[in-house]
Amino acid sequence: MDLPGNPFKRALASGAPQFGLWAAFADACVTEALAARGFDWLLIDNEHAPNDVRTTLAQLQAVAPYASHAVVRPVRADTAIIKQMLDIGAQTLLLPMIDTVEQAREAVAATRYPPHGVRGVGAALGRATRWNHVSGYLQAAAGELCVLVQVETTTGLRNLQQIAEVDGVDGVFFGPADLSASMGLLGQAGAEPVRAAIRDGIGIARRAGKAAGVLAPDERFAREYLAAGANFVAIGTDVALLGAAAQHVLATYRSAPVDNTEKPQGAY
Repeated sequence: MDLPGNPFKRALASGAPQFGLWAAFADACVTEALAARGFDWLLIDNEHAPNDVRTTLAQLQAVAPYASHAVVRPVRADTAIIKQMLDIGAQTLLLPMIDTVEQAREAVAATRYPPHGVRGVGAALGRATRWNHVSGYLQAAAGELCVLVQVETTTGLRNLQQIAEVDGVDGVFFGPADLSASMGLLGQAGAEPVRAAIRDGIGIARRAGKAAGVLAPDERFAREYLAAGANFVAIGTDVALLGAAAQHVLATYRSAPVDNTEKPQGAY
């Protein structure tokens, strides 16, 4: 069996915009339903959502039949945790809170086997090798892995040029919420100083030959970042979409009397 390719990595290298959605409900059925809608990528979040190795595995399996690409964010850029995520078959990682070039290098090393890195050899026991059915995995795995580092503090911004130049880093993702807090603007992710810093950061990453991404549920800001050169943008979250839809449908019926003169339509 051949090693599965990573079309998302290829798409980022081509510069084509990739539109994604945050999958934070930690539920394989929800994530599969989102994959069926055709998003270019879905973020399986372990940092702020109640995921673990098994729920992440279930969502990777649920997304696999679809064109959407699963991006996994571990709770932190830790060598042992990265190893687990790779062994269950994650091919693209979004690694949070990368502030220095040393942290970026360590993150990349965690995804590579010796002598090029420090990843432990044991994927034959897991889904990454389809339980030891993928031939040549040890030699070919790195070529299909996509490493995205998340810059979300003023320290990270100061070191961005060096971080972006690290060999093996495929892209830089900017986290507006944490960045705004780091800039003394807690809760103001859409403030102009925050957006300006992200726009500048996008330019630095792209000039270094790397992809640039950001979470931008507000369409105005998403288009602003796309114009600045961002080529992978999360345009919403499952939590926010469900909440907004639920609030809208409830408000529809509470704001006007229900007309019972027409035959009700079925929900199925």
